[in-house]
Amino acid sequence: MQRIEFLGCPMDVASMDTTVEAIRSKITDGHFTQHVVVNVAKLVNMRDDVQLSESVRSCDIINIDGMGVVLGARFLGHTVHERVAGVDLFHELLRMSSVNQFSVYLLGGTDEVVSIAANKVKELYPGLKVAGFHHGYFWDDEAVVVEKVRASGAQLLFVAITSPMKENFINRWRDQLGVSFVMGVGGTFDVVAGKVKRAPRWMQTYGLEWLFRVIQEPRRMWRRYLTTNSKFAWLLIKERFK
Repeated sequence: MQRIEFLGCPMDVASMDTTVEAIRSKITDGHFTQHVVVNVAKLVNMRDDVQLSESVRSCDIINIDGMGVVLGARFLGHTVHERVAGVDLFHELLRMSSVNQFSVYLLGGTDEVVSIAANKVKELYPGLKVAGFHHGYFWDDEAVVVEKVRASGAQLLFVAITSPMKENFINRWRDQLGVSFVMGVGGTFDVVAGKVKRAPRWMQTYGLEWLFRVIQEPRRMWRRYLTTNSKFAWLLIKERFK
């Protein structure tokens, strides 16, 4: 992997295959990996959120998720051939885990969503070992949930909680989780469980997933994306002409 610095954030330029193989190799060799994906909103929020910035920078692999970041990096002269979307990486890692007999733990979402997601991934990837799952509303009992993850013997942990809570939770407990790999997957369980639709492939290709989310939830999303996208565009312009 090639690590670049983009708008003050380190990022790894890598393909999906390279990323999955790097993670598989680290798990096999017994090396711990803290993983994160970065999109436009996270990149912008990191500039004002010191704790989030520290949590992202502590990661061993920092993949480029959003097409906005890919295009922005290209605009500033970096060679980035593709993105590694978190939801796609989640599925690729489950497929890899089923082949290699790695066990996984799903943490996040409501009781209903995480239960449906756990059953769904076992259907999608026969032979996949789901060591356990737990909802994402546990903030009064973090240590208890961490111990459940450790006791499960899972090798990969997927945390489906909103940002920056998931990044900070992972970084805070990384040494106590007992897993070989951990990553945040945001709202992925909702997609797997069929509660939320993902943008059509053509919108993903052209970096318009944010627009699809605005269309789905206009009242909640329009202000967020207007603010972060505007800040991101301004940061790019300033950096380009610095």
